[in-house]
Amino acid sequence: MTDLEGTEIPAAYMSAATTGKQGSVREVAYPVKNYIDLSRQLVTDRPIDFLEAGRATVSGEAIMKSCSVYLPAGYDERDPDTRYNVLYLLHGVGGDEYEWLRGSGSEGGNPILCNMLDNLVANGDIKPVIVVMPNGRSSHDWTDRTFNTEGTNMLGFYYFDYELRYDLIPFIESAFKTYANIRETSPEAVEYNRTHRAIAGLSMGGMQALNLILGGYRCDSAAITGAKNGWSNGFAPIVPARGMTDLFAYVGAFSNAPTSSNGKHLGASIAMSGHRLRLLYMTCGDADGISIDCYAQSISGLADSAGDYLDAFYQVPIKDGVHDFNVWNNGAYHFARLSLGKGGAKSELEV
Repeated sequence: MTDLEGTEIPAAYMSAATTGKQGSVREVAYPVKNYIDLSRQLVTDRPIDFLEAGRATVSGEAIMKSCSVYLPAGYDERDPDTRYNVLYLLHGVGGDEYEWLRGSGSEGGNPILCNMLDNLVANGDIKPVIVVMPNGRSSHDWTDRTFNTEGTNMLGFYYFDYELRYDLIPFIESAFKTYANIRETSPEAVEYNRTHRAIAGLSMGGMQALNLILGGYRCDSAAITGAKNGWSNGFAPIVPARGMTDLFAYVGAFSNAPTSSNGKHLGASIAMSGHRLRLLYMTCGDADGISIDCYAQSISGLADSAGDYLDAFYQVPIKDGVHDFNVWNNGAYHFARLSLGKGGAKSELEV
């Protein structure tokens, strides 16, 4: 367990990389068969029952969603041999598949996120990586960015794991040249694949990284469900999510939002999964009035509950940091280095 003061991103890494060393971004459409419909039911093509989902499950037509995909310099889909690790970055409650690109600022005509990735790759800090930035609302109205506790768009945040597992990851690993292949299901393949995927999120996406990947609680509107012991924002926990550490060995949460589950529950879920989490990186500004209490609650007791199933655990408070991209860019930079870089907690991603 490491409790550090966050270090600054080197200024040169925020500037545009030299010509020939800049990646590109594509907007990609893909079908989704697992999402919340207008009646707050879970549309699914899988045998998911009411007790697991916490609501009725029905069959239905697929919807089309889109995600932003960063491809590193030199990516060539005609190359039969070169493969890539994949990093999934999740957005906040009012964001979408463009937030990491547009909200992070720009320098030299490029998003700062892309500049950081380009420079990390160009300088040999990380291996070339594909970065997927999805829309985290698994709902029929996934383009609705409004904050309405009773909206189906908001409920979709808490069911994104089904889309991620059954729709998005299979699409990415069939459309792009990745090391991981979710179609391979032997124990050896599962372990190999999870060490070639990393996932992190900011604010609401940080909650998703904790609740849906580590295994916390799904939430819904307290007013609609009548659930008790909820949050001041109008949400209340309903059923636990199964977690996805069988798919991801590296998880990051930056300024994780209220409704994130507590550390004891998250740690116990890690231990029960049977898969060692190679890295958990959590960061928050110490002046963040939205997330600092939730950040502390989600850390408390986590390491003890996880036991031997958690390897590197970074807790990084950012002095005078608030709920903004100064903290989130810092988190993305350091998480990428730790999960995708050379040596330390991330060496398993080397091939």
